[in-house]
Amino acid sequence: MNTHLPSAENNTINLIADIGGTNIRLAQATVKAITDSDTIDTPEVDINDIETYQCKKFATLAEVLAHYIEAKQLNAQVINACFAIACPVDQDLISMTNLPWQFSQKELKQDLQLNSLSFINDYTAIAMAIPLLSENQKVKIGGGTSVEGKPISVCGPGTGLGVANLIPLTDAGNGQWQCISGEGGHIDFAPINEIEQQVKDFIYKIKKRVSYEQLLSGYGLEQVYQALLFINEAKENITIKDKLSAKDITTKALNGTCSICDKTLTLFCNVLGSFAGNLALIMNSQGGVYIAGGIVPRFIDYLQASDFRARFESKGRLSAITKQAPTYVITEEQPGLLGAAAYLYNIG
Repeated sequence: MNTHLPSAENNTINLIADIGGTNIRLAQATVKAITDSDTIDTPEVDINDIETYQCKKFATLAEVLAHYIEAKQLNAQVINACFAIACPVDQDLISMTNLPWQFSQKELKQDLQLNSLSFINDYTAIAMAIPLLSENQKVKIGGGTSVEGKPISVCGPGTGLGVANLIPLTDAGNGQWQCISGEGGHIDFAPINEIEQQVKDFIYKIKKRVSYEQLLSGYGLEQVYQALLFINEAKENITIKDKLSAKDITTKALNGTCSICDKTLTLFCNVLGSFAGNLALIMNSQGGVYIAGGIVPRFIDYLQASDFRARFESKGRLSAITKQAPTYVITEEQPGLLGAAAYLYNIG
């Protein structure tokens, strides 16, 4: 899709950030300068001067931003900023969930003397990064062929299960992507076989409502492991020594030292395939469905060998839609920063 980018001025800085509960990553972004008559299919975005700071070492967001601006000697520059943050951004007042940081977007812009400031949800940023990914920043899983200019979906098992979608729009003849985010990870889990029903029943005793996030996340892996331990080894009471972390479950599954861990990871991959296929049906995601997050990139080969793609495609009479749509795992290490840059340029 064609995208016009704003022309770059020598004294203009595009400041981007990926703000999490533990770390904040700050960087600067530049793009290939173009004239009004030019169009390009994929913007060339360069992210540089990346710095990572521990949030707990700063009292406020303004403090860490001011530190970066001072360290990079940007005080005399015109700064346009876009920050991806792991919390809702639809109100002027932002309160972070896992940090004692609370601030007004308007006041932050004024205090730091920014020319422009946008806050976006962290999964909006990941979604916006997708059109900029090269073949080296993603791995294709199974078949399917992307259709240019068609919707794209992304989901990401991590701390939770993030979901977002990209819709192509045309404004004054210029193509742009519009991100539609939501809470798709919290839709009701639908088991498709007996073992998945048993896992759902086990989790239901704990949670009283079972969403896909209850399986497709870090703590979801742990719950599935405990459920399969209960089912396969008749463990009526799960003790502390029986509880493994998501990282340990994945490691033991990959090195073949725990059969229950292997079954856990297999079920995880299969359920992820069904969920990703559901997204493809909901949005008719012929542009592709992408898997993000910190979990899946650790076992791409395992995912390839699982029934992920078969479950993705298995949608009855409408399987033609999912068979057409390709699936990818995002391997880019900084999709939040890349997406913040993409968002900044789309609205520039």
